[in-house]
Amino acid sequence: MDIKLARAHLNDKPTKVTIKKLEEMLEKDKMDIFYCDKENSHKDMQSLLKYFEKKGKRAYFREVRYGLDEGDYMYEIHIL
Repeated sequence: MDIKLARAHLNDKPTKVTIKKLEEMLEKDKMDIFYCDKENSHKDMQSLLKYFEKKGKRAYFREVRYGLDEGDYMYEIHIL
């Protein structure tokens, strides 16, 4: 499954990464917070959480609103 990371600018395209790449970033770079693009489906986010929970990690996510428009949001994922 591919996950789209959040865009740096509104006009940019989101960067696609695999779950394996997220695991590498988690272990190698000690990153535990990821921001994902709104183009990811809610179902994909739930699947991602279940994947990390099966690996023995705790994972949480929420929507982060950064504007007044209904479409101005991204997903924030914490993996502990």
